[in-house]
Amino acid sequence: MTQAPAKPHRVVIVGAGFGGLEAAFGLSGAPVEITLIDRRNHHLFQPLLYQVATASLATSEIAWPIRYLLRDRPDVTTLFANACGVDAAGKHVLVDDGDSIPYDTLILATGARHAYFGHDEWEPFAPGLKTLEDATTLRRRILVAFERAERETDPEIRAALLTFVVIGAGPTGVEMAGTIADLANDTLPRDFRHIDTRKARVVLIEAGPRVLAGFPDDLSAYAQRSLQSLGIEVMLGEPVTECSADGVVYGGKRLEARTIVWAAGVQASRAAEWLNAPADRAQRLQVEPDLTVPGHPDIFAVGDTVTIKDSDGNPVPGIAPAAKQEGRYVAAQIKARLKGETLPPFRYKHAGSLAQIGKRLAVIDFGKFKLRGTIAWWIWGIAHIYFLIGLRNRLSVALSWMWIHARNQRAARLITQGSSKVDK
Repeated sequence: MTQAPAKPHRVVIVGAGFGGLEAAFGLSGAPVEITLIDRRNHHLFQPLLYQVATASLATSEIAWPIRYLLRDRPDVTTLFANACGVDAAGKHVLVDDGDSIPYDTLILATGARHAYFGHDEWEPFAPGLKTLEDATTLRRRILVAFERAERETDPEIRAALLTFVVIGAGPTGVEMAGTIADLANDTLPRDFRHIDTRKARVVLIEAGPRVLAGFPDDLSAYAQRSLQSLGIEVMLGEPVTECSADGVVYGGKRLEARTIVWAAGVQASRAAEWLNAPADRAQRLQVEPDLTVPGHPDIFAVGDTVTIKDSDGNPVPGIAPAAKQEGRYVAAQIKARLKGETLPPFRYKHAGSLAQIGKRLAVIDFGKFKLRGTIAWWIWGIAHIYFLIGLRNRLSVALSWMWIHARNQRAARLITQGSSKVDK
C-alpha cells in the first residue's frame, strides 16, 4: 500500500510589514505552505511615509501590492483579511469575518500604531503617521491650511492656519518638521498671491530634554541647531497637555494652530492580549531569546510587535532593519526546526541610525563613525533608495528627490480624500 505524502508544514504570517515579508522571503525553498494575512493589500516602506505626508513623494512610490511581490511564490497564499485573535490551543488564527486559518507555526508581525498616552480623544485633531491613509490625511491638512490662509482676511485666524505643530522630536517628528519648513520656505512662496508662506510657523514640541534622543549628544545638538536654522521653533521639556481643533497647550501655554502632527509614541497591536502573554507598557510582546512567545514555542513574533534586548542589554529599536533581521532569523529557525536542528538565540546587529533634518541636512550614527550635514544627507538618500523594492521605484524616487533638490518643486501636492470642510 502506497503511503500518502506528508502534508507541508503550515506557516501563517500575520502582517506584511518588514518583518513578516522578510520571513516569507526567507522561507523560500523550505518544505512549508505559507499563508500571509494582512488587512491591507500593500507593503509599505514606512521610513519615507512622511515624504508622502509632505507632498514630496506619491503613494505608489513607497508601497507595493503584496500579491505582486509574491507572484512567483506558489507556496504563498495571500489573504486580504483582518486578524482579530489567535486560538493557541486549537492552533488557528481568527479573522474578523468569522473564518479561521489553521497553522503549525505562527509568525506575528502585526506592527504598531501611534499612542496618545491615555488621550485617544486627541487623535482626530493630531493624526499620527503609520499608514498611507495617515499620510494622505496629513498631506491634505497641510495643503488645505495654506489654501484657507490664502482666502482668510482675519490676521489671527490666518496666523493659526499658518502654524504647524509637530509633537515628538524623534526621527519622524524631526523629519516632518524639517520637510514642512522646506515646503513653506522653498516650494510654495511663488504659488500664492495673498500670503507669504515663508512666514509659516513650524513648532516642534518634545517632552524630553533633547531632540533625537536615540542619537549621541553631539548629533542631537547639531540636529537642534539645524532645525532652528530652518526657522523651526524647538520646545523641549514641555509635554503637551491638551490637543483640540484650535491648537495645543504645552508648558501651561496655549498655541493656536490648525494643523497638528502626532509623532510622540507608539503602541503595539493587540497580539499580547490575544495570547494573554507578558508585554511592556506599549503592549509589545516580551519574547524569548529565539523570538518565540513565552509558553508558545510554535508562535514567533517580530518587528514592532515585540520588545527584546540586544547583546548589550539595550532594547532593540523599532526600526525597519531590526524587523528585517528578526524576520530572517525566524525563517532560518523554522527551516532548522524542520531538519531537527535549533539555532542560537537571536542577535541584533545595529547597522546605524539615520535621520533627515531638512533638504541637504541629515545625521548618521554608525557607532564610532558619525556624519552630519550634506554628506550625511546624500548617504541617507542612497541608503533609502537602495532599500526600496524594484528598479522603477528607485528611479522614480531618485528623480523626485533630484527635482526637489534642483528646483524646490514637489510634484505630489494633491489635495485628495474629502474637502477642506472636514479640516477646519
